[in-house]
Amino acid sequence: MTTRQVQLSGLTLRVGSATDVGRVRDHNEDDLTTEGAVFAVADGMGGHAAGEVASAIVVECLRGLSERTVLVRDDVVAALTEANARILRSVARHPEQTGMGTTAAGIAVVSAGGSTHWAVFNVGDSRVYRFVDGRLQPVTVDHSEVRELVDAGLITEAEAARHPLRNVVTRSLGADTMPAVDLWVFPPQVGERFLVCSDGLNGELGDDEIGAVVAAHDDPEQAAVALVDAAVDAGGRDNVTVVVVALDRREDDDDLDVDTAPRREVRGPAT
Repeated sequence: MTTRQVQLSGLTLRVGSATDVGRVRDHNEDDLTTEGAVFAVADGMGGHAAGEVASAIVVECLRGLSERTVLVRDDVVAALTEANARILRSVARHPEQTGMGTTAAGIAVVSAGGSTHWAVFNVGDSRVYRFVDGRLQPVTVDHSEVRELVDAGLITEAEAARHPLRNVVTRSLGADTMPAVDLWVFPPQVGERFLVCSDGLNGELGDDEIGAVVAAHDDPEQAAVALVDAAVDAGGRDNVTVVVVALDRREDDDDLDVDTAPRREVRGPAT
């Protein structure tokens, strides 16, 4: 694959992606989409075949949004809610899939307040990072046992990386009750790049290492491939999937008084 240029709602984007089964797993349960205005990764779980079924359902629902001319943030939540329902229906038809689930994380171009915004979302421990002015910063917060332990001050970030509960998520799609979807909505800034990844990347590479690779590759496809290769070379204990989105231009980029601070909104189950 090669980097693809995309025109969306006044934004000129370049998009690249890569995925690898890794060195240990016998099949890839990750899935991704870069279609329409949504760029996302889903990391399936649940054993033989079931994990990849769950992640494929999420990607199918998010790809369905590509048929819409304009997206709003509620469309993303609705797509994930529908994915959760479809996973449950699949399990009901195929009992051998019991226990399957998936994370979901990504970035969408949406309309908010009459203008174009980013909507970053996640359920589970797949991540979205923002790279701007040479610095990599996480936007999402992991829904995981170790994240809760770190936030409570019981373990350090370094201890979390090797903690026995590091792969245990506290939210995932496929739950009987639809989990809350975290959303961050903020205006675009020319020159920023976003990295969406399954935990097969950050499970092998620290944030400093990830940032160094992103800084070394302006081309999104080259960056995605280099990140996946680095994670596999570092151990490849899990499937690794990466999507990179670069914002090159916006039609109203003469407006210099844009608030670029991400604002977090937590959306609960649809009613």
